[in-house]
Amino acid sequence: MTLTNDKPDTGAPTAAPSPGGTTASEKAIRRRRRVPLHTIGLYGLLAIAALTALFPLLWMLSGSLQSLTELLTNQSFLPSDPQWGNYVTAWVQGDLGTYLRNSVIYTGAAVLGILLVSSLAGYALARLEFAGKGVFTFVILAVMIIPAPAMFLAQYKLLISLGLTNSPVGYVLILITSGVPMSTLIMRSFFVSQPRDLEEAAALDGAGPLRIFWSVILPLARPGLAAVAVIQGLGAWNEYLMALVLFDDNELMPIQRGLTAFTSAETPQQQVLLAATAISIVPVVVFYLLAQRHIVKGIGAGAIK
Repeated sequence: MTLTNDKPDTGAPTAAPSPGGTTASEKAIRRRRRVPLHTIGLYGLLAIAALTALFPLLWMLSGSLQSLTELLTNQSFLPSDPQWGNYVTAWVQGDLGTYLRNSVIYTGAAVLGILLVSSLAGYALARLEFAGKGVFTFVILAVMIIPAPAMFLAQYKLLISLGLTNSPVGYVLILITSGVPMSTLIMRSFFVSQPRDLEEAAALDGAGPLRIFWSVILPLARPGLAAVAVIQGLGAWNEYLMALVLFDDNELMPIQRGLTAFTSAETPQQQVLLAATAISIVPVVVFYLLAQRHIVKGIGAGAIK
C-alpha cells in the first residue's frame, strides 16, 4: 500500500530561504516598513515648529503660577511654589468677569452677522448674474486694502449720525462691516466649487432660491463657515482700538481692556497679567476644540482652492 499526498500541486514556486533564514517575501515586507529619510526629516521639522508655537503658551502658563520675584529673576522654567492666587487676583482685581462677558457677546454677535451677510453675498457672487457684478467684486478687494485705523474717523462720524456711539450695537456693526469683505470672498470660493446639479435638482422639486441656498448649498459649505468663524472670531476677540475710541463707559469694554489693568509701571504685576491673559484665551481654546474638525477641513479646502 502506497501513501499519496492529497494536497494538489499548484505549480507555484516556493520562496527559497536566504542563507540567513529569511525568505524573499519577508525581505520585501521589511523594505516596505522602512520609513523614508525625507519623511523623518519632514516630521522632525513639523515637531520643531509645533514646539516653537507652543513654547510661548507654556511660558505664559508657567509665569502665571510664579511669584513676581521668581518671574523676574528667571530662576527656572517651572514654578517652585505655584501661586494659584494670581488667577484669583486677576479675576477680582481686573474685573475680568464683566470684560469676558462683553467679549463673548460682541464676538458671538459679530461672527453670526458676518456669516449671514458673507454667505448670502458670496452665494450671489458665485451663482447669480447681475449688472455690476465685476465692479462689486473690485470694491470688495479695494476695501480690504484700506487699513482699519484709516477708517476709524469715517466710522465714528457715521455712528454719531446714527446715535450709536458708546453703544454695543454700534460696536458690533463695526466688527461686522470690518469682517464682511474678506469673508465674502472666502465663501464665494466655496460656493463656486459646489456642483450645480444639486441646485437644479432642488429647483425641479419646486424649491426657491432662498430654500436652495438654506437647505442645499449652505450645509455643504460648513467647512468654509467654520474657517470664516475662526478667522473673524479671533479678529473680533482681539479688537481693542475701536472699542477704545467708541466706548466712554468702562463697563462696556471688551476683555482686552481688562488686561491693561496690570500694565502699570508704578506697580508691575507681570505674573497677574500672565494669569489674566491665560483666562482670556479660554473661550477661544474651547471654541477651537469644539469645532476643530470643521476648521481643519475648511482650512484644507481653502488651501486646495
